[in-house]
Amino acid sequence: MDTSDFLSSTDVSAGDLAKDLDLYKESNEEMETEQTADSPGPSVSDSEIVLHDYQMEVALPALEGKNIIICLPTGSGKTRVAVYITKQHLESRRRMGQPGKVVVLVNKVPLVEQHYKAEFGKFLKHQYSVERVSGDSQLKISFPQVIEKNDIIICTAQILENSLAKAKNGDEDGIKLSQFTLMVIDECHHTQKGGVYNHIMIRYLKQKHRNIGLLKEQKTPVPLPQILGLTASPGVGGAKNQQKAEEHILRICANLDAYTIKTKSLREELMAPYKCIASAPERKEDPFGDVIKGIMDEIHSHAELSPLCQPGTQNYEQWVVQKEQNAAKEDNPRVRVCAEHLRQYNEALHQSNTIRMSDAFSFLNKYYNEELKKKSSPDEDDVIQISDTERFLFRLFKDNKEHLQELMKNPQYENNTLATLKTKILQEFTSRTIARGIIFTKTRHSAIAISQWIRENPKFESVGVRASHLIGGGDQSVVKPMTSAEQKDVLNKFHEGEINVLIATTVAEEGLDIAQCNFVIRYCLVTNEIAMIQARGRGRAEDSSYTVVEEAGSGVAERESVNEYRETMMSKAIARVCTLCQEEYEKKTKEYQMQAIMEERVKVKKKQQKVMKKEDPSKVKFSCRSCNKPVCSGEDIEIIENMHHVNVTTAFRELFTVRENTSLQERFLDYEANGVIACKQCGQQWGSMMLYKSIECPCLHIKHFVVTYGSKKKDFRKWNELAIRFPSFSYLQHAEHIANNSDEEMGDME
Repeated sequence: MDTSDFLSSTDVSAGDLAKDLDLYKESNEEMETEQTADSPGPSVSDSEIVLHDYQMEVALPALEGKNIIICLPTGSGKTRVAVYITKQHLESRRRMGQPGKVVVLVNKVPLVEQHYKAEFGKFLKHQYSVERVSGDSQLKISFPQVIEKNDIIICTAQILENSLAKAKNGDEDGIKLSQFTLMVIDECHHTQKGGVYNHIMIRYLKQKHRNIGLLKEQKTPVPLPQILGLTASPGVGGAKNQQKAEEHILRICANLDAYTIKTKSLREELMAPYKCIASAPERKEDPFGDVIKGIMDEIHSHAELSPLCQPGTQNYEQWVVQKEQNAAKEDNPRVRVCAEHLRQYNEALHQSNTIRMSDAFSFLNKYYNEELKKKSSPDEDDVIQISDTERFLFRLFKDNKEHLQELMKNPQYENNTLATLKTKILQEFTSRTIARGIIFTKTRHSAIAISQWIRENPKFESVGVRASHLIGGGDQSVVKPMTSAEQKDVLNKFHEGEINVLIATTVAEEGLDIAQCNFVIRYCLVTNEIAMIQARGRGRAEDSSYTVVEEAGSGVAERESVNEYRETMMSKAIARVCTLCQEEYEKKTKEYQMQAIMEERVKVKKKQQKVMKKEDPSKVKFSCRSCNKPVCSGEDIEIIENMHHVNVTTAFRELFTVRENTSLQERFLDYEANGVIACKQCGQQWGSMMLYKSIECPCLHIKHFVVTYGSKKKDFRKWNELAIRFPSFSYLQHAEHIANNSDEEMGDME
């Protein structure tokens, strides 16, 4: 099942920094007429910031120069407080004749523009130079130059981390934390193990620890920025009791080197949305699902598989994925291809329980059409093999296709959750003067399908529903991702009211500023307490509602109750941390900081040892995951920009065909990729065709291969899991080789 949406709006690689970009161009008039949605703090003019008493209260320690975390509910004006603190910080530095520089970090690309237009740019651009940078911008100057030329820089955290890493490696294009005097971290609850915020803060903590040593030696310490963290929901980190919840809060405080965490109960100022659980009765009969289960049973028999769990569940998904991986390593194509097809049927079952039967059928039909396309070669001279098992699977779908189409036309067999959702949407639009809401759903496919279902239903149109979907931008699923421009367009239309119902994956849970949003629906979706608080917080208008739609007996309501319990635990934990005496608080946070530093050292040491132990490329062989055809040796592979593994040998070029892939269209300064390479023998996708500085380079994705490592066959999802030292791609060598061959060809023609 497709749950890969979050990363969609984040910057993912150092390669993004190499983009030659054009700074956003917005007219000052547009900026000045833009009204912020997150505006509980009244403002007299665009340059004057007036805070509520509760906002000023939580800001006080930061105004004294202390590192703090501000924890306030969504819609309470945390960002406005950060703008005020930024303004006071720069003014204070200016009065003292000291330079000031502020970096505002966000974890999603759309938030860069939002914070600029609605907050930092709107209030501070009259006095200070404010700029924004993300992997989605188009800069004509380097990131260090942007830092040097501006007072306030709003950027995605990955951009900063990439540049900090460059500085550590001695690259002139890098920057240092000491160049900033204030660092604002939005959604700072992500400052945990493995997160990019935490990578940045580990650098900070290590330098802070080194500074203690420098002071003891009576040497000048390296300056570090003041830290301001913003969050609505630090969560409890999976804690099952109050003590563990408090430890989680203290760890986040330690990770952000916070002097304190400031919070305020806002029951008087902010009304929480009205909440309800809408349970749909279980399906009495499901002939469409029964046909799919029957197909799956036939595949089980053909592959001699005995599942231990019910089809249509997450447990079945995990089981079938494991079977596919094992079969690939064991060179068992019959089980491998059956497991691959079973996974699609399992997804279709899940879809038929949450969206229309016709959507589930379309999903399967598209999959089989794509699979058949793979078996037809663009080159008429090549014949792609179709195994007996593949023929069996194609025939099985074809034999049941007509029956599935007949069943999906019968509305009485549709799931009841969709009917419950319909009732809830109509209720919101008929009971309000103006309705505007967000429906959160689990997968990209369901977001698109629900949006289409709403647009095709005349009842929704009659009450004024205008819907669109918002999904992630990462290319991790079979569904074509949204570009950042498409995301921005949808958000703008939602903000302007052209769209009044947004069907979104979790990409929209955090940071979306729409004041007029007065209903939020979580559709068959429950994750953790942070996501619950964030999603609920999207409803910012008065008289907002928050509804969880579920099928009775699905466990969704029970998990929502657990999240409510965790939210209460979180509030108590924050309150108790706030009441700790400063000495005890500092002792505990210092202990967690030292633990984080030591864990980082162990991690770095292990990484260095792993690099030292990396084997020679000749030790590995690659074979096609589908037909097990030998493809190449590790000796044939080179790396571009420390990321892209390419094979430009003549022998390899004879083994694959190139197909267009409309969902893969990357454009970077030095390379572009818009086609897929596939096995000539079986049609299995192997990777993408990259054009790197005008040289065609077949780029291999390791997940499409079985790797023979010594005498063992292994399955890898990412290249960094393979401990092999591949050489860097020699552009000059390959360019000269191509040029020489071209000269010879021209000579022959003459």
